[in-house]
Amino acid sequence: MIVVTGAAGFIGSCLIQKLNAEGFNDLILVDDFGNAEKNKNFEGKRYTKLVNRDEFPEWLRANQLHTQLVFHLGARTDTTEHDVELFNRLNLDYSKTIWNICVEFGLPLIYASSAATYGLGELGYDDDESKIPQLKPLNPYGDSKNDFDIWALQQERKPYFWAGLKFFNVYGPNEYHKGRMASVIFHTFNQIKKTGAMKLFQSHNPNFKDGEQMRDFVYVKDVINVLYFLMHHRKDSGIYNLGSGKARTFLDLAKNTFKALDLEPQISFIPTPEDIRDKYQYFTEANMDKLKSIGYPHEFYNLEDGVEDYVKQYLVGGKLL
Repeated sequence: MIVVTGAAGFIGSCLIQKLNAEGFNDLILVDDFGNAEKNKNFEGKRYTKLVNRDEFPEWLRANQLHTQLVFHLGARTDTTEHDVELFNRLNLDYSKTIWNICVEFGLPLIYASSAATYGLGELGYDDDESKIPQLKPLNPYGDSKNDFDIWALQQERKPYFWAGLKFFNVYGPNEYHKGRMASVIFHTFNQIKKTGAMKLFQSHNPNFKDGEQMRDFVYVKDVINVLYFLMHHRKDSGIYNLGSGKARTFLDLAKNTFKALDLEPQISFIPTPEDIRDKYQYFTEANMDKLKSIGYPHEFYNLEDGVEDYVKQYLVGGKLL
């Protein structure tokens, strides 16, 4: 059995589709399953059992003999949430519990970290593990992810294979439930449908013009290909960046969404909401050399091709992956 936590979520559900496509159907899906809309993400997919998030540690102990690997992708991911205790419980302490069970029973573990750990990028965006304790995330979500990375690196006892993946700005099908946290492509598509135009955030940083804030946008299909590669690789444990390796502007993102719909861009700018304005990353770009150095063989989608595939194959028809 292969376990996927966060199974009803964006990346988790796309991973399940990939595993099914590759013939892996003995899957244990873990989530809180309390959101009926979000649960559509795993409808029609093949799996063995649903396990509630709160019951999963006990389940894993009882079923460790039959478990091959744990993908721990479930987390509280809202970057605007400020409840530190919530993040400590759902992201930090819960992940420690899963880690310790995997150590106890010799189970490989692949877990989700985040590019939010890099903060303003004062130390760059290299997945150099020696720099991780010095990183300065901008919000409690980023803190919770970085705190777990630090804790994992400090452990004398580790799973025989483990990998933490710093996801950059992931976009693609199955993200419809994320609300404010969904990608700018998703929001652009829906604003175009509603108004024929798109409003991007203004820049409040003199070094960046409006719409020229830059992020490393990575297509979810690339993300799940990396997860699948590591499932078979099972060596070179450590923490890795997972981005496209190329920063692009939000204007690029929006313009390519219009292009995929054969429309002329209609883009204006509004102030960045005050609750995130002071904690806003204006630039991120993953150094992907470390993942490539262990033999990852595939090229990543460029932004143009990724946006076109997402819009035409999924958003236009309201399809899920």
